[in-house]
Amino acid sequence: MFAIIKTGGKQLTVKPGDEIYIEKINIEEGNTVTFDQVLATESKIGTPLVDGVVVVGTVVKQGKEKKLRVVRYHPKKNVNKVYGHRQPFTKVKIDSISENGVVSKPAAPKATTDKPAATKKPAAPKATTDKPAATKKPAAPKATTDKPAAPKKPAAPKATTDKPASTKKPEDK
Repeated sequence: MFAIIKTGGKQLTVKPGDEIYIEKINIEEGNTVTFDQVLATESKIGTPLVDGVVVVGTVVKQGKEKKLRVVRYHPKKNVNKVYGHRQPFTKVKIDSISENGVVSKPAAPKATTDKPAATKKPAAPKATTDKPAATKKPAAPKATTDKPAAPKKPAAPKATTDKPASTKKPEDK
């Protein structure tokens, strides 16, 4: 199941088990956060929000993005300013999506065992019919020759026109 939530002025598609980066919210790491502004789910589309649907997640990390270099420049005004900016974010792992009391959690990974796979017994032979099976003719082998490649023809010369090189009249001195 998936849901489209609205947070921090953005819309995000989330599923249980996803880790998303959102605008900073003031909740400590390890605490849960609920998103009640759900725009759509697999089965419903809101007008503008879907009633009774809540997305629950756990805050994994609070941090800042890489530095963004900002340049402020006005020509001929002696304004040339360079500064940096690091946008804060919150990393959230989506735990569940509940729709009217029905909770959707991430699917558990399949358990793997070290036992070899069971061998299948060969299937019983199929009953034959009175119609003979269609037989295919074997493909004819391709003939290979050891002839050298044909020489390439030289390119045809370009057509020329009989125009004079210059149309200017000589000037008298």
